[in-house]
Amino acid sequence: MENKNKEQIILNTKERLKIIRHDMPAQNPAKRVQNFKEVSIGYSIEEAIEEAKRCIDCKVPYCIQGCPVSIDIPAFIKLIEKGDFLGAAKKIREKSSLPAICGRVCPQEDQCEKVCTVGRRKDSTSVAIGNLERFVADYEAEHDKKNNLSNDKYLYDKKIAIVGAGPSGLAAAGELRQKGYRVSIFEALHEVGGVLIYGVPEFRLPKSILLREVQILKDMGVEIFTNVVIGKTITVDELLNEKGYSAVFIGTGAGTPKFLNIPGEELNGVYSANEFLTRINLMRAYNMNEYDTPMKCGKTLVVFGAGNTAMDAVRTGLRLGYSDARIFYRRSRNEMTARLEEIHHAEQEGIKFEFLINPIRFIGDEKQDLKQVECERMELGEPDESGRRRPIPIKGSEFIADIDAAVIAIGTNVNPIVPSSTPGMDLNKWGYIIADEKTGKTTKKGVFAGGDIVTGAATVILAMGAGKNAADAIDEYLKTNIW
Repeated sequence: MENKNKEQIILNTKERLKIIRHDMPAQNPAKRVQNFKEVSIGYSIEEAIEEAKRCIDCKVPYCIQGCPVSIDIPAFIKLIEKGDFLGAAKKIREKSSLPAICGRVCPQEDQCEKVCTVGRRKDSTSVAIGNLERFVADYEAEHDKKNNLSNDKYLYDKKIAIVGAGPSGLAAAGELRQKGYRVSIFEALHEVGGVLIYGVPEFRLPKSILLREVQILKDMGVEIFTNVVIGKTITVDELLNEKGYSAVFIGTGAGTPKFLNIPGEELNGVYSANEFLTRINLMRAYNMNEYDTPMKCGKTLVVFGAGNTAMDAVRTGLRLGYSDARIFYRRSRNEMTARLEEIHHAEQEGIKFEFLINPIRFIGDEKQDLKQVECERMELGEPDESGRRRPIPIKGSEFIADIDAAVIAIGTNVNPIVPSSTPGMDLNKWGYIIADEKTGKTTKKGVFAGGDIVTGAATVILAMGAGKNAADAIDEYLKTNIW
């Protein structure tokens, strides 16, 4: 009998491995470049169940180890296979407070799906974990109107302040509220979400999805205060000593743009990626008929960089009206850091990629409007500290290109307002907060930090993981008063 059961299990596994991965349905490229609607359409119920069947329920679920917030991935996928979609949503929310967001923007191919046992087999591909997470979250939003996470009970009188309403702050707030604490979020901008609201474009993460997740936190009892600049409006010390907060979590991100430091960056039409995307996403420059947000638009847009932000900027520019939108990158295609899905979508939409090119100066006219960029061609040398091959200029390779706008998307630095206004909290040489990797504890008693303000620019899910870890550490600290 035992041997028969084992044979049946092996047979089932073979049958599961025969199922072909369901790619995420998407808008037609020719149509989607003319709108800001979400590119990916999402699975149908039938597609989700069929994809869930590809999970072989392996003995060692490496996918859980690959998830920064340790979602029980096999468990929620099995619930999908059984048709219990709300049960699957509940299972995910045991570990993640933002499943609809993570299912859309997290780099699953470098995390849970990268170590999926199915994908490690010959002639097989990983289970589409991210697509399934998104399906579950969207199904929950449509069918669970009661929102069973609503909670007006407080187990503890102690209050916790969260500085920054980005991914790490929202994750920390959700965890602490579920533990029974009174939680307040303080956000500098007038909208909640951090980089999710001002950086990620509508066609990749609809604002309605973000607002839906934020509303769940509000329903749970989390207070959110916008237009409060911690370090200016009120300090961390004042939160602790005058406002009655027992602990503070800092999750302000790294929102100060890096520049090329070349002549002409001050010209009209040269943007940092932060400014370009904020104008379009948060200030709604894409809807010029209803919103008076100045935004230059011409024929040719060049984005310098090759990460996810660069993909967001160049694809946004195409939708804004630039007929020629392209990427200039000083390394080769192999060194690009953007998600493969984003690169694929960009190529489908007609974005042009030009590699081994580095800008030297921007050239303007008498009105200080950008007209051209002078560049030099590069070749790759030995790997540098990033592990990627170092680009080296080729003498005599300079050339000039006509452009109407340029977006610099080469990364970000720390925003110094909170760190510089919080005495007793140590910083590293780049100005980032020094915090324990596992707990988020800083050198200042009662103050925790996590996300990009500690690590530098990283992914949404890594920031969420830092927020969750800090929430556990805050809980322990408030119960034991041991620092």
